[in-house]
Amino acid sequence: MKFLIVGLGNIGDEYASTRHNIGFRSVDMFAAEHNALWQDCRYGFIARCRVKNAELVLLKPSTYMNLSGMAVRYWLQKENIEINNLLVIVDDLALPFGTLRLRGKGSDGGHNGLKNIQECIMTQQYARLKFGIGAQFAHGAQINYVLGDFSEEEEKELTERLKVVCQIIPSFCLQGLERTMTQFNGK
Repeated sequence: MKFLIVGLGNIGDEYASTRHNIGFRSVDMFAAEHNALWQDCRYGFIARCRVKNAELVLLKPSTYMNLSGMAVRYWLQKENIEINNLLVIVDDLALPFGTLRLRGKGSDGGHNGLKNIQECIMTQQYARLKFGIGAQFAHGAQINYVLGDFSEEEEKELTERLKVVCQIIPSFCLQGLERTMTQFNGK
């Protein structure tokens, strides 16, 4: 079985530690844990690893957030991966910081990366792991908030939450969406 695990974010050092890049940070940690090396490829950076009998293709799109769907569609087709073997890791303003919520389908929720993926693969029926970043910003300051860095307090908790993400990824691949949702949602 082959899976495409996508961490959403923006390329460039100025975005590296921002809230919007939690998807990149998630797949970076997972790749590091599995000694998977990143390669600069078409539409993104790719790393490959195995978890038992599952082959994982990790993707960090280089298209910037709003055009993430181009990279997702390309790598699904190139690797001949079915949409039910796709997992997208994304930041979510509607969830309190550190909350992890796995879903098998749903709307884009106003997230431009998810919106573009939905447009490019022409379905909302794909798994997404939402990482709560909270919404502690003044009216009209959403862009600055998501493109801002995590607070010192949040950074202290971040490693532990990312470790949970690194447990969810192999569970999704080996046990499936439903069992993984039951095991991890709300934790």
